[in-house]
Amino acid sequence: MATNPIILNISKYINLTPQEADHFISLLQPRALKRKEFLLADGDICKYSAFVTSGILRGYTIDQNGIEHVMNFAPPGWWMADMYSLLSQRPGNLYIEASERTEVLLLSKTSQEKLYQDVPRFERFFRIITENSLVAYQQRLMDNLSLPAEERYNNFCKRYPSLIHTLPKKDIASYIGVTPEFFSRMQAKMVKN
Repeated sequence: MATNPIILNISKYINLTPQEADHFISLLQPRALKRKEFLLADGDICKYSAFVTSGILRGYTIDQNGIEHVMNFAPPGWWMADMYSLLSQRPGNLYIEASERTEVLLLSKTSQEKLYQDVPRFERFFRIITENSLVAYQQRLMDNLSLPAEERYNNFCKRYPSLIHTLPKKDIASYIGVTPEFFSRMQAKMVKN
């Protein structure tokens, strides 16, 4: 059981008995997504948190001009959800899409609430990952407001080292808030220096 990736993820924050781990696993729903398949679309109500076991999820919005703005990525071992929609149970504005063939384990909001009753330690686990997510979003917002593109790219590389050579350049450019053309010029300049 300890080699299960989701149990390893959880064990960073809380300890589970084998029975608690089995109970948690019984609440998960595996799902495979093809490349470009949506887990969630704008206007949907988010009913699940997704844990990525393989592949990559990409969370993004589309502005009124049709331009995509990548908010975050979830490589293997990461969780993703539209937190606003999941917590409020109102329609969200986030698209969550598989960047490549991706396998996830879904935990429904209902099962998560049941888990809090059955294994109260899970409240601590989900509080910690929610707090970590909030800190990361705040830091990213501050970076986008105050740092030049090169430093935002360096921060992307630190946050997602396994994705640097995996993702399309247009997705990385969108994440750091620049056009693909600017990103290519910036990368060429960085390599040259």
